Amino acid sequence: MSERLTNALKAERLFIPFLTAGDPVPEATIDLALALEQSGAHVLELGIPYTDPLADGPTIQAASKRALLNGMTLTQAMELVPQMRKQGLTIPVIVFTYANPLYQYGFERFVETASDYEIDGVLVPDLPFEESNAFAAKCKSKGLALISLIAPTSNERIKKIASSAQGFLYCVSSLGVTGTRKELHPKLQSFLDLVKGEATIPYVVGFGIGDYKQVEEMNRHANGVVIGSAIVEQIGKHEQALKKESSRLEAINEIKGFVQKLLYAPQVR
Repeated sequence: MSERLTNALKAERLFIPFLTAGDPVPEATIDLALALEQSGAHVLELGIPYTDPLADGPTIQAASKRALLNGMTLTQAMELVPQMRKQGLTIPVIVFTYANPLYQYGFERFVETASDYEIDGVLVPDLPFEESNAFAAKCKSKGLALISLIAPTSNERIKKIASSAQGFLYCVSSLGVTGTRKELHPKLQSFLDLVKGEATIPYVVGFGIGDYKQVEEMNRHANGVVIGSAIVEQIGKHEQALKKESSRLEAINEIKGFVQKLLYAPQVR
């Protein structure tokens, strides 16, 4: 695992925002990544737009559509990371993608390219843990962390997955696809207590986290949060402004303000 990711995961109250690469244009993704780091992000999760995103709800599906309409590919998405680094991004980047794009691209080629581009890890929600050994070994050989997902329905698999997990454990707060929710899974706390008993690395909660109250609640029961749809929804609202260089900064400042309220509501006036 990269030293960059190892050090980042020592922080308390981990904040891991999600962006879809190329949404709505590649230049905006780079500027948004830098803005999120300035807003306190410890790790960036960079989603690869895909036409059949089984784990994603309508908000991130719409983001993928916006990016794909601009021609974004897995190759171009990964190429954004060295461009972010060149402009000053220092936090780790975890690529969120699906098994089929990796199969098309080539698993070994992906690992080599990701390593060359200073990508720190990868998350593949439709790659079953039981079928991930070979890919996990390739990732490990190049210092990439293969991030594992655990859901409330994982039951007896929690111990098995936690025992060999790399980087951090990504706990899914709710069943179904991504997207903000007013109410989280009723058994979420007992699920997180089970994970806590097995985890030897940080564990964070994602899927459905969309307001300050939920962020605070999850920070009491886990090592941090992943926030995707709530931020992507803001990007969708500012799509036209983000596309134009002349109005991009103002839109990004609006999104930074939203993120600050999400993380620090009582202090933000």
